[in-house]
Amino acid sequence: MANGNFTRVTEFILTGVSERPDLQIPLFFVFLVIYGLTVTGNLSIITLTSVDSRLQAPMYFFLRHLAIINLGNSTVIAPKMLINFLGKKHTTSYYECAIQLGGFLVFIVAEVLMLAVMAYDRYVAICNPLLYMAVVSRQVCFLLVSLTYLYSFSTAVVASSSVFSVTYCSCNIINHFYCDIAPLLALSCSDTSFPETFVFISAATNLVFSIIVVLVSYFNIVLSILKIRSSEGRKKAFSTCVSHMMAVSVFYGTMIFMYAQPQTNHSMDTDKVASVFYTLVIPMLNPMIYSLRNKDVKAALKRFLTNPCLSFKLM
Repeated sequence: MANGNFTRVTEFILTGVSERPDLQIPLFFVFLVIYGLTVTGNLSIITLTSVDSRLQAPMYFFLRHLAIINLGNSTVIAPKMLINFLGKKHTTSYYECAIQLGGFLVFIVAEVLMLAVMAYDRYVAICNPLLYMAVVSRQVCFLLVSLTYLYSFSTAVVASSSVFSVTYCSCNIINHFYCDIAPLLALSCSDTSFPETFVFISAATNLVFSIIVVLVSYFNIVLSILKIRSSEGRKKAFSTCVSHMMAVSVFYGTMIFMYAQPQTNHSMDTDKVASVFYTLVIPMLNPMIYSLRNKDVKAALKRFLTNPCLSFKLM
Protein backbone atom coordinates (compact mmCIF):
# COMPACT_ATOMS: atom_id res chain seq x y z
CA MET A 1 0.00 0.00 0.00
CA ALA A 2 1.22 3.52 -0.76
CA ASN A 3 1.50 5.95 2.11
CA GLY A 4 1.59 9.75 2.06
CA ASN A 5 1.62 11.69 -1.19
CA PHE A 6 1.45 9.86 -4.52
CA THR A 7 0.69 10.73 -8.12
CA ARG A 8 -2.33 8.98 -9.59
CA VAL A 9 -1.61 7.47 -12.99
CA THR A 10 -3.32 9.13 -15.98
CA GLU A 11 -1.46 7.25 -18.71
CA PHE A 12 0.55 4.07 -19.15
CA ILE A 13 3.71 3.27 -21.10
CA LEU A 14 3.80 -0.03 -23.02
CA THR A 15 7.24 -1.66 -23.31
CA GLY A 16 6.13 -3.50 -26.46
CA VAL A 17 7.20 -6.86 -27.85
CA SER A 18 10.85 -5.82 -27.67
CA GLU A 19 12.62 -2.79 -26.23
CA ARG A 20 15.51 -3.04 -28.71
CA PRO A 21 15.44 0.04 -31.02
CA ASP A 22 16.98 -1.87 -33.96
CA LEU A 23 14.07 -4.33 -33.99
CA GLN A 24 11.21 -1.82 -34.05
CA ILE A 25 11.04 -1.33 -37.85
CA PRO A 26 11.49 -5.02 -38.76
CA LEU A 27 8.86 -6.00 -36.18
CA PHE A 28 6.52 -3.32 -37.55
CA PHE A 29 6.60 -4.89 -41.02
CA VAL A 30 6.26 -8.45 -39.64
CA PHE A 31 3.14 -7.59 -37.64
CA LEU A 32 1.77 -5.38 -40.41
CA VAL A 33 1.83 -8.42 -42.71
CA ILE A 34 0.25 -10.60 -40.01
CA TYR A 35 -2.53 -8.08 -39.39
CA GLY A 36 -3.07 -7.57 -43.12
CA LEU A 37 -3.48 -11.31 -43.65
CA THR A 38 -5.79 -11.49 -40.62
CA VAL A 39 -8.07 -8.76 -41.95
CA THR A 40 -8.08 -10.18 -45.48
CA GLY A 41 -8.69 -13.77 -44.40
CA ASN A 42 -11.43 -13.08 -41.86
CA LEU A 43 -13.24 -10.56 -44.06
CA SER A 44 -13.18 -13.18 -46.83
CA ILE A 45 -14.78 -15.77 -44.53
CA ILE A 46 -17.39 -13.24 -43.35
CA THR A 47 -18.20 -12.21 -46.94
CA LEU A 48 -18.38 -15.74 -48.37
CA THR A 49 -20.57 -17.12 -45.58
CA SER A 50 -22.85 -14.09 -45.93
CA VAL A 51 -23.36 -13.99 -49.70
CA ASP A 52 -22.96 -17.58 -50.92
CA SER A 53 -26.20 -19.57 -50.83
CA ARG A 54 -24.30 -22.86 -50.42
CA LEU A 55 -22.66 -21.70 -47.21
CA GLN A 56 -25.82 -21.11 -45.18
CA ALA A 57 -25.68 -24.20 -42.95
CA PRO A 58 -25.33 -23.64 -39.17
CA MET A 59 -21.67 -24.68 -39.39
CA TYR A 60 -20.89 -21.66 -41.59
CA PHE A 61 -23.04 -19.34 -39.49
CA PHE A 62 -20.82 -20.14 -36.49
CA LEU A 63 -17.69 -19.91 -38.66
CA ARG A 64 -18.73 -16.39 -39.71
CA HIS A 65 -19.00 -15.32 -36.09
CA LEU A 66 -15.65 -16.94 -35.24
CA ALA A 67 -14.17 -14.82 -38.05
CA ILE A 68 -15.84 -11.69 -36.61
CA ILE A 69 -14.39 -12.52 -33.19
CA ASN A 70 -10.90 -13.15 -34.61
CA LEU A 71 -11.01 -9.91 -36.58
CA GLY A 72 -12.18 -7.99 -33.52
CA ASN A 73 -9.53 -9.52 -31.27
CA SER A 74 -6.71 -8.55 -33.64
CA THR A 75 -8.11 -5.08 -34.28
CA VAL A 76 -8.24 -4.31 -30.56
CA ILE A 77 -4.51 -5.07 -30.29
CA ALA A 78 -2.71 -4.64 -33.62
CA PRO A 79 -3.29 -0.97 -34.68
CA LYS A 80 -2.01 0.47 -31.39
CA MET A 81 0.87 -2.00 -31.43
CA LEU A 82 1.88 -0.94 -34.96
CA ILE A 83 1.71 2.76 -34.03
CA ASN A 84 3.98 2.15 -31.04
CA PHE A 85 6.59 0.46 -33.23
CA LEU A 86 6.98 3.74 -35.15
CA GLY A 87 6.64 6.16 -32.23
CA LYS A 88 9.19 7.18 -29.62
CA LYS A 89 6.62 7.43 -26.81
CA HIS A 90 4.69 4.19 -26.37
CA THR A 91 2.00 5.77 -24.25
CA THR A 92 -1.67 4.97 -23.88
CA SER A 93 -4.16 6.95 -21.81
CA TYR A 94 -5.81 5.48 -18.72
CA TYR A 95 -9.22 5.23 -20.42
CA GLU A 96 -7.79 3.99 -23.71
CA CYS A 97 -6.06 1.22 -21.76
CA ALA A 98 -9.33 0.31 -20.02
CA ILE A 99 -11.18 0.17 -23.36
CA GLN A 100 -8.48 -2.00 -24.94
CA LEU A 101 -8.55 -4.46 -22.02
CA GLY A 102 -12.35 -4.61 -22.14
CA GLY A 103 -12.37 -5.21 -25.90
CA PHE A 104 -9.69 -7.89 -25.64
CA LEU A 105 -11.66 -9.71 -22.91
CA VAL A 106 -14.91 -9.57 -24.92
CA PHE A 107 -13.32 -11.28 -27.91
CA ILE A 108 -11.09 -13.78 -26.10
CA VAL A 109 -13.99 -15.03 -23.92
CA ALA A 110 -16.25 -15.12 -26.99
CA GLU A 111 -13.67 -17.24 -28.86
CA VAL A 112 -13.43 -19.73 -26.00
CA LEU A 113 -17.21 -20.16 -26.01
CA MET A 114 -17.61 -20.12 -29.81
CA LEU A 115 -15.18 -23.04 -30.17
CA ALA A 116 -17.37 -25.00 -27.73
CA VAL A 117 -20.52 -24.05 -29.68
CA MET A 118 -18.90 -25.19 -32.93
CA ALA A 119 -17.90 -28.51 -31.33
CA TYR A 120 -21.52 -29.03 -30.25
CA ASP A 121 -22.65 -28.23 -33.81
CA ARG A 122 -20.32 -30.91 -35.21
CA TYR A 123 -21.55 -33.40 -32.58
CA VAL A 124 -25.19 -32.94 -33.60
CA ALA A 125 -24.35 -33.01 -37.33
CA ILE A 126 -22.48 -36.34 -37.10
CA CYS A 127 -24.22 -38.12 -34.21
CA ASN A 128 -27.79 -37.03 -35.03
CA PRO A 129 -27.77 -36.10 -38.73
CA LEU A 130 -31.52 -36.65 -39.24
CA LEU A 131 -32.33 -34.20 -36.44
CA TYR A 132 -29.55 -31.73 -37.27
CA MET A 133 -31.64 -28.95 -38.83
CA ALA A 134 -34.28 -29.31 -36.12
CA VAL A 135 -31.85 -29.30 -33.16
CA VAL A 136 -29.54 -26.63 -34.57
CA SER A 137 -32.29 -24.49 -36.09
CA ARG A 138 -31.88 -20.88 -37.14
CA GLN A 139 -33.41 -19.74 -33.85
CA VAL A 140 -31.04 -21.94 -31.84
CA CYS A 141 -28.06 -20.58 -33.81
CA PHE A 142 -29.05 -16.99 -33.04
CA LEU A 143 -29.65 -17.89 -29.39
CA LEU A 144 -26.25 -19.57 -28.96
CA VAL A 145 -24.39 -16.70 -30.64
CA SER A 146 -26.36 -14.06 -28.73
CA LEU A 147 -25.67 -15.76 -25.40
CA THR A 148 -21.97 -16.03 -26.31
CA TYR A 149 -21.70 -12.30 -26.99
CA LEU A 150 -23.85 -11.34 -24.00
CA TYR A 151 -21.85 -13.49 -21.57
CA SER A 152 -18.47 -12.38 -22.95
CA PHE A 153 -19.50 -8.71 -22.79
CA SER A 154 -20.77 -9.08 -19.21
CA THR A 155 -17.60 -10.89 -18.14
CA ALA A 156 -15.41 -8.26 -19.81
CA VAL A 157 -17.27 -5.37 -18.14
CA VAL A 158 -16.95 -6.89 -14.65
CA ALA A 159 -13.33 -8.00 -15.11
CA SER A 160 -12.05 -4.74 -16.64
CA SER A 161 -14.02 -2.67 -14.10
CA SER A 162 -12.47 -4.63 -11.23
CA VAL A 163 -8.97 -4.23 -12.68
CA PHE A 164 -9.41 -0.46 -13.01
CA SER A 165 -11.12 -0.08 -9.64
CA VAL A 166 -7.76 -0.51 -7.90
CA THR A 167 -5.36 2.41 -7.47
CA TYR A 168 -2.37 2.94 -9.74
CA CYS A 169 0.29 5.26 -8.35
CA SER A 170 3.51 6.63 -9.84
CA CYS A 171 4.80 3.53 -11.67
CA ASN A 172 3.02 3.31 -15.03
CA ILE A 173 5.24 1.11 -17.21
CA ILE A 174 3.34 -1.96 -18.46
CA ASN A 175 5.70 -4.78 -19.37
CA HIS A 176 3.61 -5.87 -22.36
CA PHE A 177 2.56 -4.76 -25.85
CA TYR A 178 -1.07 -4.19 -24.83
CA CYS A 179 -3.07 -3.59 -21.65
CA ASP A 180 -3.37 -7.05 -20.10
CA ILE A 181 -4.58 -7.98 -16.63
CA ALA A 182 -1.44 -9.46 -15.03
CA PRO A 183 1.02 -6.66 -15.92
CA LEU A 184 -1.59 -4.03 -14.99
CA LEU A 185 -2.30 -5.47 -11.54
CA ALA A 186 1.45 -5.74 -10.93
CA LEU A 187 1.55 -1.90 -11.01
CA SER A 188 -1.24 -1.39 -8.47
CA CYS A 189 -0.48 0.16 -5.09
CA SER A 190 -3.73 -1.07 -3.52
CA ASP A 191 -5.30 -4.44 -2.70
CA THR A 192 -5.76 -6.53 -5.86
CA SER A 193 -7.31 -9.63 -4.26
CA PHE A 194 -10.82 -9.11 -5.72
CA PRO A 195 -9.82 -8.62 -9.39
CA GLU A 196 -7.28 -11.45 -9.16
CA THR A 197 -9.84 -13.82 -7.63
CA PHE A 198 -12.60 -12.87 -10.07
CA VAL A 199 -10.33 -13.18 -13.12
CA PHE A 200 -8.96 -16.54 -11.96
CA ILE A 201 -12.40 -18.03 -11.25
CA SER A 202 -13.87 -16.63 -14.48
CA ALA A 203 -10.97 -17.79 -16.67
CA ALA A 204 -10.88 -21.24 -15.08
CA THR A 205 -14.66 -21.68 -15.39
CA ASN A 206 -14.74 -20.57 -19.03
CA LEU A 207 -11.79 -22.73 -20.07
CA VAL A 208 -12.90 -25.85 -18.18
CA PHE A 209 -16.49 -25.56 -19.46
CA SER A 210 -15.33 -25.06 -23.05
CA ILE A 211 -12.78 -27.89 -22.93
CA ILE A 212 -15.33 -30.30 -21.41
CA VAL A 213 -17.87 -29.48 -24.14
CA VAL A 214 -15.23 -29.96 -26.84
CA LEU A 215 -13.88 -33.23 -25.38
CA VAL A 216 -17.34 -34.75 -24.78
CA SER A 217 -18.48 -33.70 -28.27
CA TYR A 218 -15.45 -35.20 -30.00
CA PHE A 219 -15.51 -38.34 -27.88
CA ASN A 220 -19.06 -39.00 -29.12
CA ILE A 221 -18.10 -37.98 -32.66
CA VAL A 222 -15.24 -40.51 -32.72
CA LEU A 223 -17.56 -43.24 -31.43
CA SER A 224 -20.11 -42.41 -34.14
CA ILE A 225 -17.48 -42.35 -36.89
CA LEU A 226 -16.13 -45.75 -35.81
CA LYS A 227 -19.63 -47.21 -36.17
CA ILE A 228 -19.79 -46.17 -39.84
CA ARG A 229 -19.10 -49.27 -41.91
CA SER A 230 -17.79 -47.76 -45.14
CA SER A 231 -14.34 -46.18 -45.16
CA GLU A 232 -15.68 -43.49 -47.51
CA GLY A 233 -18.40 -42.61 -45.02
CA ARG A 234 -15.91 -42.43 -42.15
CA LYS A 235 -13.60 -40.25 -44.21
CA LYS A 236 -16.43 -37.88 -45.18
CA ALA A 237 -17.66 -37.57 -41.58
CA PHE A 238 -14.16 -36.99 -40.26
CA SER A 239 -13.38 -34.37 -42.92
CA THR A 240 -16.18 -32.12 -41.63
CA CYS A 241 -14.41 -31.93 -38.24
CA VAL A 242 -10.77 -31.60 -39.25
CA SER A 243 -10.74 -27.81 -39.58
CA HIS A 244 -12.39 -27.27 -36.22
CA MET A 245 -10.12 -29.83 -34.53
CA MET A 246 -7.06 -28.02 -35.87
CA ALA A 247 -8.35 -24.62 -34.72
CA VAL A 248 -9.19 -26.00 -31.26
CA SER A 249 -5.79 -27.72 -30.94
CA VAL A 250 -3.88 -24.55 -31.83
CA PHE A 251 -5.95 -22.32 -29.51
CA TYR A 252 -6.03 -24.59 -26.47
CA GLY A 253 -2.44 -25.68 -27.03
CA THR A 254 -1.40 -22.05 -26.65
CA MET A 255 -3.58 -21.59 -23.57
CA ILE A 256 -2.24 -24.73 -21.89
CA PHE A 257 1.35 -23.74 -22.70
CA MET A 258 0.76 -20.34 -21.13
CA TYR A 259 -1.17 -21.28 -18.00
CA ALA A 260 -0.11 -24.86 -17.19
CA GLN A 261 3.62 -24.20 -16.91
CA PRO A 262 5.21 -24.09 -13.42
CA GLN A 263 5.27 -20.63 -11.82
CA THR A 264 9.07 -20.88 -11.44
CA ASN A 265 9.42 -21.03 -15.24
CA HIS A 266 6.85 -18.29 -15.81
CA SER A 267 8.07 -14.97 -17.23
CA MET A 268 6.64 -11.91 -18.96
CA ASP A 269 8.67 -12.78 -22.08
CA THR A 270 6.85 -16.12 -22.24
CA ASP A 271 3.55 -14.31 -21.74
CA LYS A 272 4.36 -11.95 -24.60
CA VAL A 273 5.13 -14.82 -27.00
CA ALA A 274 1.93 -16.65 -26.05
CA SER A 275 -0.08 -13.42 -26.29
CA VAL A 276 1.28 -12.69 -29.77
CA PHE A 277 0.15 -16.16 -30.75
CA TYR A 278 -3.46 -16.05 -29.52
CA THR A 279 -4.15 -12.37 -30.26
CA LEU A 280 -2.46 -12.09 -33.68
CA VAL A 281 -1.20 -15.39 -35.10
CA ILE A 282 -4.24 -17.61 -34.39
CA PRO A 283 -6.70 -15.07 -35.89
CA MET A 284 -4.49 -15.09 -38.99
CA LEU A 285 -4.30 -18.91 -39.13
CA ASN A 286 -7.99 -19.71 -38.58
CA PRO A 287 -9.22 -18.47 -42.00
CA MET A 288 -6.41 -20.45 -43.66
CA ILE A 289 -7.29 -23.59 -41.68
CA TYR A 290 -11.00 -23.36 -42.51
CA SER A 291 -10.53 -22.43 -46.16
CA LEU A 292 -7.69 -24.80 -47.07
CA ARG A 293 -9.33 -27.80 -45.34
CA ASN A 294 -12.88 -27.12 -46.52
CA LYS A 295 -13.95 -27.90 -50.08
CA ASP A 296 -17.17 -25.86 -49.81
CA VAL A 297 -15.31 -22.72 -48.73
CA LYS A 298 -12.71 -23.15 -51.46
CA ALA A 299 -15.44 -23.65 -54.06
CA ALA A 300 -17.33 -20.59 -52.78
CA LEU A 301 -14.15 -18.49 -52.96
CA LYS A 302 -13.57 -19.64 -56.54
CA ARG A 303 -17.15 -18.76 -57.51
CA PHE A 304 -16.90 -15.38 -55.80
CA LEU A 305 -13.60 -14.50 -57.52
CA THR A 306 -14.91 -15.68 -60.89
CA ASN A 307 -18.26 -13.89 -60.70
CA PRO A 308 -18.95 -11.88 -57.50
CA CYS A 309 -22.30 -10.62 -58.82
CA LEU A 310 -23.56 -14.20 -59.21
CA SER A 311 -22.84 -14.91 -55.55
CA PHE A 312 -25.04 -12.01 -54.48
CA LYS A 313 -27.82 -13.08 -56.85
CA LEU A 314 -27.82 -16.57 -55.31
CA MET A 315 -28.89 -15.13 -51.96
